[in-house]
Formats: sequence, C-alpha cells, structure tokens
Amino acid sequence: MVRHRAKLTASVMVTTSALVLAACGGGDDGGGGSDEGEGVDLEGKDVGAMDDYDIGVQFTATEPLNFSTLYNEHPNYPLKDDWLFFEELEERTNVTLDLTVVPLSDYDDKRSLLIGSGDAPTIMPKTYPGSEEPFVSSRAILPISDYVDLMPNFQAKVEQWGLEDNLDTLRQQDGKFYVLPGLHEAPWQDYTIAMRLDVLDDLGLEAPTTWDEFRDVLEAIKEEYPDDYPFSGRWNVPTPGGSMLNILGMTFGTSAGWGFNHEQWDEEAGEFVYTGATDEYRAMVEYLRGLVDDGLMDPESFTQDDDPAIQKFANGRSFAIGTNAQTLVNDYRPAFEDKNPDAEIGKIPLPAGPAGNVINAASQLENGIMFSADAAESENFVAMMQFIDWLWYSDEGQEFAKWGVEDVTYTTGGEGDYQLADDVDFVSLNPDADKHLQEDFGFSNGMFAYGGSTELLHSTFSEEEQEFQETMAEKDLLPLPPPHPFTEEEREQVTLWETPLRDHTDQATLQFILGQRDLSEWDAYVAELEAKGMSQYIDVVNEAYERFESEHG
Repeated sequence: MVRHRAKLTASVMVTTSALVLAACGGGDDGGGGSDEGEGVDLEGKDVGAMDDYDIGVQFTATEPLNFSTLYNEHPNYPLKDDWLFFEELEERTNVTLDLTVVPLSDYDDKRSLLIGSGDAPTIMPKTYPGSEEPFVSSRAILPISDYVDLMPNFQAKVEQWGLEDNLDTLRQQDGKFYVLPGLHEAPWQDYTIAMRLDVLDDLGLEAPTTWDEFRDVLEAIKEEYPDDYPFSGRWNVPTPGGSMLNILGMTFGTSAGWGFNHEQWDEEAGEFVYTGATDEYRAMVEYLRGLVDDGLMDPESFTQDDDPAIQKFANGRSFAIGTNAQTLVNDYRPAFEDKNPDAEIGKIPLPAGPAGNVINAASQLENGIMFSADAAESENFVAMMQFIDWLWYSDEGQEFAKWGVEDVTYTTGGEGDYQLADDVDFVSLNPDADKHLQEDFGFSNGMFAYGGSTELLHSTFSEEEQEFQETMAEKDLLPLPPPHPFTEEEREQVTLWETPLRDHTDQATLQFILGQRDLSEWDAYVAELEAKGMSQYIDVVNEAYERFESEHG
C-alpha cells in the first residue's frame, strides 16, 4: 500500500548527492545524441530486477520494493490511501510508493526547493520539459538518457512512433536529456474555443474554420446582441491570456502565453530570432487588438478568474470561451442545465491562421519524469527502471493506469472497446454512477496516466470528441526547432536576461491588445527589449545552436 507524508513539510527521506555520472553500459537511447552508454558499472544495482523483463512481460519485482516519489495532488481528486490503484499496483509489481505530497498550486516551486536542498524524492513525475534546466549543471538530477537501454517499451515506442527528433529537443549541451517524457503515438490538440452552436444555427452561421472566419462570426453575434461581448476568455494563470495566446500564437507561426519561448526559429534565415519582436508575434497582437477595439472580445478576457468567465458564458453574456474536452463536459454543460437547458455547446476545430491549418508536432511529448541523481546509486536501480518502463510506457501499464481493473472499474468487449462499470463515472461518460474513476479509485490520475497510443487516448473520449480529434489529425504539423542547449556558463548568462525580457514582453503584449499602448509604438517596444538584452540573448542562443549542430548534428 502507498505510504505518504502529509502536505510537504521541511524534510523528506531521500538525500540527493551532486554526482557527475558517466554513461551506463548499453545501446542507443532511441534519439541519437552523444556517445551514451559507456562505462557505468551496474553490478550490484539489480536487486529486485527481473532477468527476463521485456516488451509484453508483466514487471514484478523479485522482492518487495519501495520508491520515494513526489506526488502532485490535484484538487479534483485528493489523494486517498485506500485507492485501488495503489493496492493493485503493489499486487502486480511488488512495488509500493513512498509519497511526498505537494498541492498542485505549489508543485513546481516545492520541487525546485527539494532538489536545491538535496532532499528530492527519487522519482519526480509531472515535470514539464524545461523545468530540469536549472539543475543540469549541478548534476542534482539524473541524465536519464544514459539508462533508457533498460526500458524496452520506451525504446520501442520511440522507434515505432518516430520520436527521435522530438527527443533531440530535450537534449542539453552534453547531448543528454534529463526528463523522461510521456510519449504519444501522434500529435494531438485539445485546447480550442467552445461556442454556442445553437446561436450560430439561429443566425444561419457555420462554425468558423479560420481566425478570420471567427472574427466574422463574432461580428454577426455582436450585431444581434450589441450589449454583450461575443467572446470572453479564461485561463489567465500564471500568464494573462495564457491559453488563448498559446493556441493563437501557434497558428500565427509564433509562440505566446502558456507556450511562449524566447527564441523562434527562422527557417529562411537559418537562425533563431527573438519571438516577442517578430512580425508573426505582432500580427497575433494586432488580431486580438482588433477584436477588443471592436467590442468582439471582453477586455477582461486576459485578467478575469475562470468562474466569472464561465458565468458570463452560462448567463448568455458571451457566446464563445476557451475550452478543452474536460471543461466542456465538466464546467460548461452543467452550468447551462439550470439556466438554459436547450443551449447547445460544442468545441469548434482549432481555427487555421497565417501559419496554415497547423498544430504543434511537439504535442507528441507529454510532461514526464525527472530523477534525483543518487537514484543510480541504489541497489534497486535496474528494478526501478523496469518498473517505470512498465507503468508509464508499456501498453499494459498504460491501460491499467488509465482504466483500472477489468470487471471492477471497466469492462471490455475486445481490443480498444472499453466501457466503464455501471457504478463508475469519468468525464460524464456514465453521469448517473455513484463512484468516480479518479476520486474513488485513483485511476486516470495525471501523475501516472499520460501518453500512449491514439486508440488509448481516444478510449475515454465521447463520440463528439473523437470526431473533433479526427479533424485535428488532418492538420499539418509545425516543424520542430533545432536543439540549442546551453552550457553552464551560458545558462547563467541567459537567466539574467530571461525574466526581464519575458516580463516586458508579457506586459507590452497586454498593453497593445487592450489599447493601453498604441501599435505605432511597436518599434519603441522592440527597442526596449533590446535595452533588456534581447540581441545578446539571441546571440547566445545561436552560438549554442551552432555548437550543438557541429558536435552532435
């Protein structure tokens, strides 16, 4: 059974040492890179490991094992000691988890504090790529790419799904990667816009397929409802307009909001440029400024909390809002049940923009797992890697983490045909059930269930969402930028520039969109970025790119 501490306190059990590790014996890491796989002796580190572990083999440790694990507690399904997930995990794998529990709101900060203090648990899931960079130079975390030869399921999926280039985007200056990412069979897009489809139908409008058409639809709604804002956005934490800027920036050929990257690859020039100063970024800003100026978009879209945005939508004060599959089902439709049960709410396919009808190829990688450096010192290290490979990367482990136990939480009529048990609900697939797959059983938990085949991904989707995903699958993929990892010295340099550059970009972006600053001042804004180190930052980025290309390309 799981053992865990209460919400994070001052101390945890594992001590992290700042080791400089050589590469382990073995083969290719599934993604090119440096000459990994040379020199580390794993003798004596295979206690509890299986001799015959491979693809299709259930991992079961040869003796009881316990691994310390950082746990991100989601408020929608608070941790319970008696979850079937932990009971069944122990029965199948002979492994228990010693959890250090951290609330969702504090997870990133607490993880950083634990690593910095040398008190990090061995396994740290729910780590987004980029979060590892501050700890690479100190060797406080494990260069996990050295050890993926111990993970047959991970390696097979990388090869079968063609993810070598994606893994290369995670590599640091030494050619290694330090986060073990979740893997998707294909790129996919969830976030988009939800709209009042019944209102579109009443006005004789089709759902928009481009951002220009989206504007046209908003104009038609505004004409019919002149006292309301047709579009009122949400998801403004931690970045104002974070979600909307993210999806819009992608289709404008840039990055913004939640997905902002300082550097943007210019294919024609063959070099990186600063994102917030590009023509593509300005075009995105101008588009949103036009929506706000013309009363088509609520100015509070970039600052309001989620609840007021949802209430405006439910009360008929707005007709479009940001969404994903779960919020459509869990937030919006229930909000309309009492106020307007005849309303029809639906996700529109992500509109195409100046960059084309595109989604991001990077969506094939999910957040993943980071490991404390001293994990490789443990006598159970090989067994831990086999356990990780089975739970997070095998077909059987992914099915278990997502759906649970057959004939208890679900039934199946054959491959890919999953049905929730009659008394179990999840994403309103079985809304009258008195138990919940996440809350009562611990399955489909974002700590353990992500990535996998497209069939598994779609298995919890409604027919409506599957149709949406089929449309998304027809979109083109934006190319991945080339790797450009920093040395320790470069990382120290760029860290001094990144925060002031990002803060000023975010601030000016909001000012331009809301009309607090005129777009005629764009050149002055770019000059302000220059004064904060923009060109110096980009010079370091391009030097890092050229060096990595020379050494590892």
